[in-house]
Amino acid sequence: MSEAIAIPSEAASRYASALLQLAEEAKTLKTVEKDLKTLKGLFAKSTDLADMATSPVLADGAKAKALLAIAIKAKLGKLTKNFIGTAADNGRAGELTSMITAFEQELAERRGTESAVVTSAKKLTGAQIKSISTSLKKSLGHAVKLEMRIDPELLGGFAVKIGSKYYDATLKTKLEGLKLALKEA
Repeated sequence: MSEAIAIPSEAASRYASALLQLAEEAKTLKTVEKDLKTLKGLFAKSTDLADMATSPVLADGAKAKALLAIAIKAKLGKLTKNFIGTAADNGRAGELTSMITAFEQELAERRGTESAVVTSAKKLTGAQIKSISTSLKKSLGHAVKLEMRIDPELLGGFAVKIGSKYYDATLKTKLEGLKLALKEA
């Protein structure tokens, strides 16, 4: 099933902006960027982690302790650990993934690049990825950072989401369109 890409809340965007500013001031931007990518991967791999972070049953302090233990185990940097602890203590643990997305978006904007999520039915080859990247750069006029996802339900082809734009070249969508056309005929 395709994963929805959430638009970060205003609070998540504020937290992300603050982290980005602190990382720049501390000259640890690359470390924080790497840490957040690791944390995003942990959330993507573990539904239990995501459930814990959003659970209304657990106290914010307990969430903070659990998330900090995970951050230590994952060897995340001091600034990232402080950020996670602050977000959790302030009742925002459930918004960490949204904060990471906001951080990535703001960082990409500052760098003059854009992020695109490419979802395909199976793993794309290096040549296919390069072709998509080149086409996007040509049509948008600037570099695009690709995030690859796999969704076997698409049957074939791929879909690209850049901001609010969605380009769908999947076999599943084409078949659904053909089915609809046959019903109308």
